[in-house]
Amino acid sequence: MFTVAQAPTGSKSSLYGHLHEQAAGLLTGERDFLANSANLSALIFHALPDLNWAGFYWMKGGELVLGPFQGKPACVRIALGRGVCGTAAKEKRTIVVPDVHAFPGHIACDSASRSEVVVPVIAGGRVLGVLDLDSPTPARFDAEDARGLEALVALFLDATDLGD
Repeated sequence: MFTVAQAPTGSKSSLYGHLHEQAAGLLTGERDFLANSANLSALIFHALPDLNWAGFYWMKGGELVLGPFQGKPACVRIALGRGVCGTAAKEKRTIVVPDVHAFPGHIACDSASRSEVVVPVIAGGRVLGVLDLDSPTPARFDAEDARGLEALVALFLDATDLGD
């Protein structure tokens, strides 16, 4: 049984360092991307403060399709270039949105969401999916969150069979 350890108080870098250590332990010995994405989304949701959604969308048939997540039910399919997730996937870059209501074409799956960060999952130059986090707090995410989450996605890719 895996227990989510209480995150240290202090800087975001120490928070993400602690989360990275927990994720490494959680993913060790399991290569299945679906199992690992389910566990990683649960870990992130319970370890990071002020989230109301954390999960993955995976590329299938040229669009993003809902994968493992924690939070309220979500939009099932997202076209490339649509919303924050579709834009991050199309542009192959992390997007931090301080106010989702100001983002053109934002898809409101949960009306409580006020800010969002989306990290593309890329292997061999190909977008395989995205990691999406939402918060009910405006401007919850910043560049430090983006770096910490990008490191978690890199760890995830190294630990799974997704990019194989």
